Amino acid sequence: MYMKNLILIIITILLPFSCMVQDNPKNNKEKSEMKPSKNDDGEWDLTVIDTQFDYFMSAVAKPITQYSESYLKTKNTLLVSEWNSYFFSGRYRNIIESSIDYDPKENYGIKFEYKLYQVFAYVNWRYGLRMNGLSGSDTTRY
Repeated sequence: MYMKNLILIIITILLPFSCMVQDNPKNNKEKSEMKPSKNDDGEWDLTVIDTQFDYFMSAVAKPITQYSESYLKTKNTLLVSEWNSYFFSGRYRNIIESSIDYDPKENYGIKFEYKLYQVFAYVNWRYGLRMNGLSGSDTTRY
């Protein structure tokens, strides 16, 4: 059950990957990657299709006002690196099915940085995956 939800999260976290033309399906399968996209307003965005994520954002996640953009950018840089390390090593294959294309030099904006950070906190909350880059107050204690 949660494999299905995770696949939905990973596929939809960063939408453009699903919109890319697949000229060689084998290469795309070998190099699965999520990339940020801009919405109609020109702002960076990501979409997570998972009803549990919506619940997490409204009932569990700390509000965006608790974070600064620079804090989130620093944390996301570490978390993306940790996530990609797990992906490329094959660790946590049942949870991490793609790498994340994230450029710390890009100005994504606080909303995007917040939502990306909360994806990592959600994966910890939902699947128990402990990530060293998460703040202690944003991790689930087991």
